[in-house]
Amino acid sequence: MSVLRERLAQAPGPLGIGAGLVATLFAASGVVHLVRPSVFEPMVPDLLPGATELVLASGVAELLCAAGLVWPRTRLLAGPASAALLVAIFPANVAMTVDAWQGYRAGEDSAGWLAGTVARLPLQLPLIWWAWRAGRR
Repeated sequence: MSVLRERLAQAPGPLGIGAGLVATLFAASGVVHLVRPSVFEPMVPDLLPGATELVLASGVAELLCAAGLVWPRTRLLAGPASAALLVAIFPANVAMTVDAWQGYRAGEDSAGWLAGTVARLPLQLPLIWWAWRAGRR
Protein backbone atom coordinates (compact mmCIF):
# COMPACT_ATOMS: atom_id res chain seq x y z
CA MET A 1 0.00 0.00 0.00
CA SER A 2 1.41 3.39 -0.91
CA VAL A 3 2.15 6.03 1.68
CA LEU A 4 -0.52 8.29 0.17
CA ARG A 5 -3.14 5.54 0.40
CA GLU A 6 -2.19 4.86 3.98
CA ARG A 7 -2.47 8.55 4.86
CA LEU A 8 -5.84 8.84 3.11
CA ALA A 9 -7.12 5.79 4.98
CA GLN A 10 -6.23 7.28 8.37
CA ALA A 11 -8.85 9.29 10.18
CA PRO A 12 -7.61 12.87 10.12
CA GLY A 13 -7.48 14.97 13.24
CA PRO A 14 -9.74 17.94 13.81
CA LEU A 15 -9.34 20.98 11.64
CA GLY A 16 -7.08 23.44 13.43
CA ILE A 17 -8.08 27.03 14.09
CA GLY A 18 -5.60 28.37 11.53
CA ALA A 19 -6.75 26.00 8.79
CA GLY A 20 -10.35 26.81 9.71
CA LEU A 21 -9.52 30.48 9.20
CA VAL A 22 -7.99 29.70 5.79
CA ALA A 23 -11.11 27.75 4.81
CA THR A 24 -13.38 30.57 5.96
CA LEU A 25 -11.37 33.22 4.09
CA PHE A 26 -11.27 31.09 0.95
CA ALA A 27 -15.03 30.48 1.12
CA ALA A 28 -15.83 34.18 1.54
CA SER A 29 -13.35 35.31 -1.10
CA GLY A 30 -14.43 32.59 -3.51
CA VAL A 31 -18.04 33.74 -3.33
CA VAL A 32 -17.00 37.37 -3.96
CA HIS A 33 -14.90 36.22 -6.95
CA LEU A 34 -18.01 34.61 -8.46
CA VAL A 35 -20.57 37.28 -7.53
CA ARG A 36 -18.48 40.40 -8.21
CA PRO A 37 -15.52 39.47 -10.42
CA SER A 38 -15.01 43.15 -11.26
CA VAL A 39 -13.49 43.60 -7.78
CA PHE A 40 -10.58 41.33 -8.71
CA GLU A 41 -10.21 41.95 -12.45
CA PRO A 42 -7.82 44.92 -12.02
CA MET A 43 -5.38 42.56 -10.25
CA VAL A 44 -5.01 40.35 -13.33
CA PRO A 45 -1.90 41.36 -15.30
CA ASP A 46 -2.60 42.80 -18.74
CA LEU A 47 -0.45 40.15 -20.38
CA LEU A 48 -2.92 37.43 -19.32
CA PRO A 49 -6.02 37.13 -21.52
CA GLY A 50 -9.52 36.67 -20.14
CA ALA A 51 -9.37 38.52 -16.82
CA THR A 52 -12.97 37.69 -15.96
CA GLU A 53 -12.52 33.99 -16.69
CA LEU A 54 -9.32 33.88 -14.60
CA VAL A 55 -11.07 35.59 -11.69
CA LEU A 56 -13.97 33.15 -11.90
CA ALA A 57 -11.58 30.18 -12.08
CA SER A 58 -9.64 31.40 -9.05
CA GLY A 59 -12.92 31.81 -7.17
CA VAL A 60 -13.86 28.22 -7.95
CA ALA A 61 -10.36 27.11 -6.86
CA GLU A 62 -10.78 28.95 -3.55
CA LEU A 63 -14.16 27.34 -2.94
CA LEU A 64 -12.77 23.88 -3.75
CA CYS A 65 -9.84 24.42 -1.41
CA ALA A 66 -12.17 25.64 1.36
CA ALA A 67 -14.40 22.58 1.00
CA GLY A 68 -11.37 20.30 0.79
CA LEU A 69 -9.94 21.67 4.02
CA VAL A 70 -13.23 21.25 5.87
CA TRP A 71 -13.96 17.74 4.62
CA PRO A 72 -11.56 15.45 6.51
CA ARG A 73 -11.07 12.90 3.71
CA THR A 74 -9.73 15.51 1.28
CA ARG A 75 -7.71 17.57 3.75
CA LEU A 76 -4.47 15.73 2.92
CA LEU A 77 -4.64 17.00 -0.66
CA ALA A 78 -6.45 20.27 0.02
CA GLY A 79 -3.81 21.50 2.47
CA PRO A 80 -0.93 21.64 -0.03
CA ALA A 81 -3.31 22.78 -2.79
CA SER A 82 -4.47 25.66 -0.58
CA ALA A 83 -0.89 26.60 0.28
CA ALA A 84 0.03 26.53 -3.42
CA LEU A 85 -2.96 28.71 -4.28
CA LEU A 86 -1.94 31.25 -1.64
CA VAL A 87 1.59 31.32 -3.06
CA ALA A 88 0.22 31.68 -6.60
CA ILE A 89 -1.98 34.66 -5.73
CA PHE A 90 0.70 36.44 -3.69
CA PRO A 91 1.97 38.42 -6.73
CA ALA A 92 -1.57 39.70 -7.27
CA ASN A 93 -1.64 40.88 -3.67
CA VAL A 94 1.67 42.69 -4.20
CA ALA A 95 0.25 44.29 -7.35
CA MET A 96 -2.81 45.40 -5.39
CA THR A 97 -0.54 47.05 -2.80
CA VAL A 98 1.48 48.82 -5.50
CA ASP A 99 -1.76 50.06 -7.10
CA ALA A 100 -3.03 51.21 -3.69
CA TRP A 101 0.24 53.09 -3.10
CA GLN A 102 -0.04 54.80 -6.47
CA GLY A 103 -3.71 55.56 -5.84
CA TYR A 104 -2.91 56.99 -2.43
CA ARG A 105 -0.17 59.23 -3.85
CA ALA A 106 -2.58 60.43 -6.55
CA GLY A 107 -5.29 61.11 -3.95
CA GLU A 108 -7.55 58.38 -5.33
CA ASP A 109 -7.22 55.78 -2.54
CA SER A 110 -7.46 56.21 1.22
CA ALA A 111 -4.68 55.63 3.71
CA GLY A 112 -6.85 52.91 5.25
CA TRP A 113 -7.07 51.01 1.96
CA LEU A 114 -3.32 51.26 1.51
CA ALA A 115 -2.70 50.10 5.09
CA GLY A 116 -5.00 47.15 4.58
CA THR A 117 -3.21 46.01 1.44
CA VAL A 118 0.19 46.40 3.11
CA ALA A 119 -0.91 44.51 6.23
CA ARG A 120 -2.27 41.70 4.10
CA LEU A 121 1.14 40.82 2.64
CA PRO A 122 2.87 39.46 5.79
CA LEU A 123 -0.39 37.80 6.86
CA GLN A 124 -0.08 35.52 3.83
CA LEU A 125 2.79 33.65 5.54
CA PRO A 126 0.79 32.19 8.45
CA LEU A 127 -2.10 31.41 6.08
CA ILE A 128 0.27 29.43 3.85
CA TRP A 129 1.70 27.64 6.89
CA TRP A 130 -1.73 26.75 8.31
CA ALA A 131 -2.94 25.48 4.96
CA TRP A 132 0.19 23.35 4.53
CA ARG A 133 -0.08 21.96 8.05
CA ALA A 134 -3.73 21.03 7.53
CA GLY A 135 -2.62 18.56 4.89
CA ARG A 136 0.02 17.03 7.14
CA ARG A 137 -2.23 16.10 10.09
